[in-house]
Amino acid sequence: MAFNWTCPHCETKTTINSDDHTKHESNLCKDNAEGLKSADILWIVCPNTECNKLSLYVRLYELNYIPEIYRRGDFIKEWTLLPNTKAKIYPEYIPLAIRQDYEEAYTILELSPKASATLSRRCLQGMIRDFWKVKKGRLFDEINAIEEKVDPLTWKSINAIRKVGNIGAHMEKDINLIIEVEPKEAQLLIQLIEMLIEEWYVHRHERELKLNSIVDIAEMKDKAKKS
Repeated sequence: MAFNWTCPHCETKTTINSDDHTKHESNLCKDNAEGLKSADILWIVCPNTECNKLSLYVRLYELNYIPEIYRRGDFIKEWTLLPNTKAKIYPEYIPLAIRQDYEEAYTILELSPKASATLSRRCLQGMIRDFWKVKKGRLFDEINAIEEKVDPLTWKSINAIRKVGNIGAHMEKDINLIIEVEPKEAQLLIQLIEMLIEEWYVHRHERELKLNSIVDIAEMKDKAKKS
């Protein structure tokens, strides 16, 4: 059956047909301490010809034994093996250090929220220093310094997130200091990073492309008129 899917590599929203994916089912019927299990191995090739990259997922289920029949039970968990993170793949015009901190923060999110939050704070500080050329020492002060530079809605989002739980307290401390946070707090920081990357870097790049296109067209028409 066809199903909707968003490529984790190029973020193309598409419909996956039988030609684009392969699924294998495997059942563990041997008695063990964890109980009977069933798993799907799902391979998907992105149908976008400019991407065409491979994704690999493993989905784990309970397996129930009804006399003479094995029947799949409740869904347990899904793992994404390729790419090895669910983080968005951002273009190379975004500084490498920012992309690396974001990807590592996302990759370690479930395993260690406090480590993820530390990387997110460092990523946020790197973005402010790179994009706005603000350097105050503490992340808390650097965030305050851009209040008049960003649009009101963006500032409202930044300010709202840093008031959640322990996040605000973290902004006033050394960005490399690891402090306990709730998983949802670490997730909010990841979402803030993604929003700001879009608002600052991606939108600026798209604007530059459009303006350069207008300039090129204008110059071509000017040359045509003179010739």
